Amino acid sequence: MRRDTFLRSMAALAAAGVLPQAALANAANLKMMIPANPGGGWDTTGRALGKALQDAQAAATVSYDNKGGAAGAIGLAQFANGSKGDANALMVMGAVMLGGIITGKPPVSLDKVTPIARLTSEYNVFVLPASSPLKTMADVVEQMKKDPGSVKWGGGSRGSTEHIAAAMIARAVGVDPSKINYVAFRGGGEATAAILGGNVTIGGSGYSEFAEYIKTGKMRAIGVTSDKRLAGIDVPTLKEQGIDVVIGNWRGVYGAPGITPEQRKALTEMIVKATKSKAWAESLEKNGWTPALMTGPAFDKFVDDEFASLRAVMAKSGML
Repeated sequence: MRRDTFLRSMAALAAAGVLPQAALANAANLKMMIPANPGGGWDTTGRALGKALQDAQAAATVSYDNKGGAAGAIGLAQFANGSKGDANALMVMGAVMLGGIITGKPPVSLDKVTPIARLTSEYNVFVLPASSPLKTMADVVEQMKKDPGSVKWGGGSRGSTEHIAAAMIARAVGVDPSKINYVAFRGGGEATAAILGGNVTIGGSGYSEFAEYIKTGKMRAIGVTSDKRLAGIDVPTLKEQGIDVVIGNWRGVYGAPGITPEQRKALTEMIVKATKSKAWAESLEKNGWTPALMTGPAFDKFVDDEFASLRAVMAKSGML
């Protein structure tokens, strides 16, 4: 085959997304640490990113390691200690991890690993089990005012955005935030099961984690933590219900400790390429995620600012 004919053939295959494996010989074999149990937002994000990396032909393969607990601190420690200098290692993280670090003060923090990119943003939604005698956020607030401990709030790890939001709600309606009864779960799957089983009074998480249960009537959505109603989602904000609480969630990805600036740049370029893929666009639409790509020094500063902002909110809400 003539060289020009071969190149045209390869270009056609690339456009169709069916390059032979040999063409991916120089693509990375990535390892993705997901510091949470299967079924939650980090798990969904990590696997969606892995699929996008392969769809964009930035990675030949992606393997996953779920290690839940302590708002991601257990997975973070394993990632930091076990992947030093590994330019093919990635870890999913986000606002929940920052909150967990602030409250738990684990021995290994984010300063031990390498920031790569913020990926998405999302607001939390609060839901009631379909069988709950409570019907609205006003009902929850009324019950909480009578007996704060009788309302069991279910969600992610201590320090998660839904935990912070619950404390903010309590404070906003005149209830001592230190008296809220918050039940932390190791992953979104566990929290979802507890809500569906009526083992907690009210649950909170990103809308994408509860969407299918809300649509099928197994959960009743009673409030979102956004400033304005979310497009295509008929759920009132907390603000329009007279509760002045707005808090967002976001998710990102970090690289291993000890990688070179060139390796960090290469990983960043891979992530950017993945976010331009069809697979990533489909994941954004399916999960209701808002694209929020940020890389480089801007992302470094964003994380520092988020630490300061969350710490201030948590202190004000009586969580520290």
